[in-house]
Amino acid sequence: MGVLNGILIIRKEQNFTSNDVVAKLRGICRQKKIGHTGTLDPNATGVLPVCLGNATRLCDMLTDRSKEYIAEFTLGLTTDTQDIWGKVLTDSGDKWRELSRETIEEAVLSFLGKQMQVPPMYSALKVNGKRLYELARAGTTIERAAREIEIEELELLPPESCPDTGESRAACFLALPKMRMRVVCSKGTYIRTLCQDIGDKLGCGAVMSSLVRTRVGSFYLEDARTLSEVEEIRDNEGIEKILLPVDHCFSAYPAVKAGEEALRFLRNGNELKLSMTEAEGGFEDMPDKTPCRIYDEEGQFYGVYVLQKGSGRLRPFKMFLPG
Repeated sequence: MGVLNGILIIRKEQNFTSNDVVAKLRGICRQKKIGHTGTLDPNATGVLPVCLGNATRLCDMLTDRSKEYIAEFTLGLTTDTQDIWGKVLTDSGDKWRELSRETIEEAVLSFLGKQMQVPPMYSALKVNGKRLYELARAGTTIERAAREIEIEELELLPPESCPDTGESRAACFLALPKMRMRVVCSKGTYIRTLCQDIGDKLGCGAVMSSLVRTRVGSFYLEDARTLSEVEEIRDNEGIEKILLPVDHCFSAYPAVKAGEEALRFLRNGNELKLSMTEAEGGFEDMPDKTPCRIYDEEGQFYGVYVLQKGSGRLRPFKMFLPG
């Protein structure tokens, strides 16, 4: 097995950190150049895209993708970690029994849209070179600046055991004190904090009690593999079978083929004259500053270039040079 370049969609299991996943994959894939695309809580499960080889240049780009989660929150409690695994700070008992389904739904849906969110102390954010969770474990709490996030989609869900149709579904929609919701959100959103904020709004407190990430950008849970499945595939079909090529992430961009005279410039990551290349459908109707996928005549992907109509050139934006 040579050097692997591409993206693996990992189904992270509970009690693994994102760094644990990378460490195990280095052993499975027998190569060091591997990076994950964003921290997922150890108690959370679900989609974790992992970049191998020259695809590690994608890591910062993939962290910006929108994400979808299925979260469960439990009413009546608050903890120091904002989830069910932390130290209990308050317990409002049965106060949640006073809440109607309509009240809860209204509170949940009020968090749709852009808003400011204060990151939790138990997070991987760095302040003065220290992870916030390291400070929290040492008993130190510091002020954190609120950051803008966006909740793009938000809906309450029935319990997993609920029948899918009819009155039975409606009757068990509200299985207090535990609720489930689907969240589509921007980079930097903390679902634990969202759960706590919902509990604060309801006046009874709430903690996240489970979290599954079902999508990161165009990567979906149904296409994800556990570490043991990746290892089995390696031993049978080969990891290349499930490795997504780097250009998969840029499939919405038009493809451009570089001719023979452009190759020496392309291999050095230099600008290219439009006359040296050929675009699908031509460049005439393509807007200025359009990002393009650049390939050689053999179909080898080299990177993303940006169209500069004024100068009649393509300028390199992100290179994924082979080898």
